Amino acid sequence: MCGDNNEATPAAQTPPVQANNPIDLVPDEVVDDGASEHAGSIASSSASVASSVFEFRVENGRTYHKYKDGKYNIPNDESEQDRLGKPARNSSPSNKTLKLNWTDLQHNLFLLTFDNKLGLAPPNEPDSSVQRVLDIGTGTGIWAVEFGEDHPDAEVLGMDLSPSMPEFVPPNVKFEIDDLDEEWTYSRPFDYIHSRTMNSSINDWPLYLKKVFNHLTPGGYFELQEADLFPTSDDGTLKGDSPLMKCTDLMYEASVKFGRPFQQIPPLVRMMEDTGFVDVKLNRFKWPTNSWPKDPRYKELGIWANENLTSGLEGFCMAPFTRAHDWTREEVLVFLVDVRKNMNDRSIHAYWPLWSVYGRKPTEEEARAMES
Repeated sequence: MCGDNNEATPAAQTPPVQANNPIDLVPDEVVDDGASEHAGSIASSSASVASSVFEFRVENGRTYHKYKDGKYNIPNDESEQDRLGKPARNSSPSNKTLKLNWTDLQHNLFLLTFDNKLGLAPPNEPDSSVQRVLDIGTGTGIWAVEFGEDHPDAEVLGMDLSPSMPEFVPPNVKFEIDDLDEEWTYSRPFDYIHSRTMNSSINDWPLYLKKVFNHLTPGGYFELQEADLFPTSDDGTLKGDSPLMKCTDLMYEASVKFGRPFQQIPPLVRMMEDTGFVDVKLNRFKWPTNSWPKDPRYKELGIWANENLTSGLEGFCMAPFTRAHDWTREEVLVFLVDVRKNMNDRSIHAYWPLWSVYGRKPTEEEARAMES
């Protein structure tokens, strides 16, 4: 159960939700198809974690967590942690200040996207008075650690199914290994709950949102940050029969077989409102497949997105393709050669939509007014 220790199928077609920030990208004139794109305590109320959560499963040359085996199909080995980012301890234990070096792709990509902010919801502002924060699916803990450093008066709890968290962290940051599908038993509510890249880790979005809502303080915020599974192009240069599109189709089919289908993000706005959230905001960004955009900012985003996704591609695909589609490891590796060619082709003006959705739980006064 989730406590203070240590999907539904695609939504039916609904009227489109308008994002707050429409973006148009123009391709750069330079095209080089062969170029590679590498340029009390918060933990007071729960039981201790069993040793079984630290057991691992080796499969097709990658290492996966064994706790609640099969709920999460991305590796937790050294290669994947390097992509996500992990802290390097570069000070002696006697130092009062612990400095962390992060070698991260995905986290930096989010920071570039959000203008060096950890999120768009109001609790991310430097002067916010947020006191208790929960980071769901914390992974290596990089978001939780940086939020804790930015808000030293806040208690930050990072929760994940796989034990990849750092050992040395700021004193106001703690981690737990737990399963979000279980009952949540946190002793006190949170002012801010954050999650990102959790798509296809959630099998019941309405239930998940209800749990989040119930564990927020009145006036507290929830924010999720997710990229679409399917890339797109505004000018039709990404073809439906391309290896890249076939790859994402296979990923979606695997997620259905696993019982955790990828969720379209815009319909979550209505879902959050139906749960009781108010002031729900949807912001849309674009992660180009490579450096094809003319705009300097999006060109840089494309370089980071390409490196992040191409380096993680084997990890994203290996378990879904071998477990759900019965491919061999060799078949996966050969197929991904052509997928990477698509991602590196600057004549294909493709991008992944990236979303931030956040909403607020009504204050007690607002809740009473709604009931009257």
